[in-house]
Amino acid sequence: MIYSMATDEPSKLDAPSIAERDALQKRESGVTENSPMRLRMEEFIKEQQKEIVRELEKVDGKKFRVDTWTRENGGGGISSVLQDGNVFEKAGVNISIVYGTLPRPAIEKMRVNHKAIDPNVQSLDFFAAGLSMVLHPINPMAPTVHLNYRYFETANPDGTSNAWWFGGGTDLTPSYLFDEDAIHFHKTIKEACDKHDKEYYPRFKKWCDNYFVNKHRGEARGIGGIFFDDLDEQEKDQENTFAFTQSGLKAFLPSYIPIIMKRKDMPYTEKEKQWQQIRRGRYVEFNLVHDRGTAFGLNTPSARVEAILMSLPLTASWRYMFEPEKGSREQRLVDVLREPREWV
Repeated sequence: MIYSMATDEPSKLDAPSIAERDALQKRESGVTENSPMRLRMEEFIKEQQKEIVRELEKVDGKKFRVDTWTRENGGGGISSVLQDGNVFEKAGVNISIVYGTLPRPAIEKMRVNHKAIDPNVQSLDFFAAGLSMVLHPINPMAPTVHLNYRYFETANPDGTSNAWWFGGGTDLTPSYLFDEDAIHFHKTIKEACDKHDKEYYPRFKKWCDNYFVNKHRGEARGIGGIFFDDLDEQEKDQENTFAFTQSGLKAFLPSYIPIIMKRKDMPYTEKEKQWQQIRRGRYVEFNLVHDRGTAFGLNTPSARVEAILMSLPLTASWRYMFEPEKGSREQRLVDVLREPREWV
C-alpha cells in the first residue's frame, strides 16, 4: 500500500491494487486452498513448470536456461529455454503472470463471451496467468508439441473476482506420421478429459482441429489434440474447471515422453531433414498469421517479445512451389492435415 500524496490527509491510504493485495497475502499466509483462484493457478503452473523442465532435462541431457523477470505493475514470469540440445533443437517452457487494466473497448469485446463483466465501467483491473510450452526436436521423426493452459480474471475495485475463465490445450505436430504416436497422444488426453466430462474430448478435439489451421493453405498445423477457451461459470463451477485444467496439464508428460523417447534416436536422411524444415515453416506461418495468443502477447503493454516468440523454431525453410511426391510418406502427412482424423 502507498500513502496518498494527492490530498491534505496524509494518514489516508490509497486502495491497494490487486497485485499489491496478492503480494501481501502470499507474504503473510502463503497460498492455500482458500486463496483466490489467481494465486492457486499461479502456484500450480510454477510447480508444473519445474516438473516438466526436470523431466525434459533427463531426456535431453542438457540444462534449460532459466530467466526470471518482473513487471512494474506486478507479476512477471519465468522463461525456461533450451537451445541446441542433444534432443531438442529448441524447447521453451514459460510461465507468465500479468496484472493490468482493460480499457472500455476491450471490456465491450470480452462481454460478448462473458456477461458477468460490468458493461458500465470505463476500465477494469485484470489478471492473467499461463504456462506455454513448445518443443522442437532435432530428429525429423520426432514430433513438435505445443501446450498452453491459462487463467484470466477481471477484478472489482475491492479485489474480488468480477469474471473469470480458463483456456488451453495441447496439440502434436509431426513431420512424419506414426499412427501409434497419434493414437497414444490422443488417448492420453482423452483419458484426462473423461475424468471430468465425457463430452470434453470430442468437443475440444473438434475445436482444436478448427483452430490450428493455416487457412491460407487449407491444411491443419498438425494432427491435433484439444483446444478450449472461455470456460467460465456458464460451463461449470470454478473448482471443477480448475480441476479439469490441472488434469490436462498433468497429462502432458505421459502423453509426450514415450513418443520422444521412441523417436529421438531414429536414423534419418538429409531429405527428411529438409522436409522437417518445410513443415516448421508452416508452423511459423500459423503462429505469426493466425494465433490469437501471439497477437494478444505482442499487443500487451511492456510485452516481453523474446518470451512470446519462444514458440518459433530455431530453423525453418520455405521452398518455392514445393509439393511432396505422390504416394510418399510426406504426402500421407499432408493428406491427413487436409482431412483431420479421429484417432481414438
